[in-house]
Amino acid sequence: MKLSEKALQTAITQIGKQENPPGSNWGEPVKTYLSSVGIGFPAAWCMAFVYWCFSEASKNLKVPNTAIKTGGVLAAWNKADKKIKSSIPTIGAVFIMDFGKGNGHTGLVENFDNQYIYTIEGNTNDAGSREGIKVLRKKRLRTTIKGYLNY
Repeated sequence: MKLSEKALQTAITQIGKQENPPGSNWGEPVKTYLSSVGIGFPAAWCMAFVYWCFSEASKNLKVPNTAIKTGGVLAAWNKADKKIKSSIPTIGAVFIMDFGKGNGHTGLVENFDNQYIYTIEGNTNDAGSREGIKVLRKKRLRTTIKGYLNY
């Protein structure tokens, strides 16, 4: 099994997990996601969630974790080697959204079609916010995605 596939399986196990209290960017399991990238305070956690999923998957498969260790969505994109960047989704890829002014959002691609990606993402809500409270399945227009990282 590929690392990205195992990371996606790990993400699926977290669906419904949320901040405590809601709106705090804190509490378990959010503290665990954030600490996986060295953040010890309440912060936006979608990228930390993705990294934690890859970290857990790498331990389970006993392979190196190739995901970039950061809590910053755009930092991950900017640090990524061109070889792992793509404009085309794949199952298990990390999608990157760029809202400008340094604000981004991310998660894992569970599936896709010509128009949408179907995702598992942390720090979102039913409306699809980049500052939500839980891990959810979402559907996003492919035209809103900056690109994909294939770890």
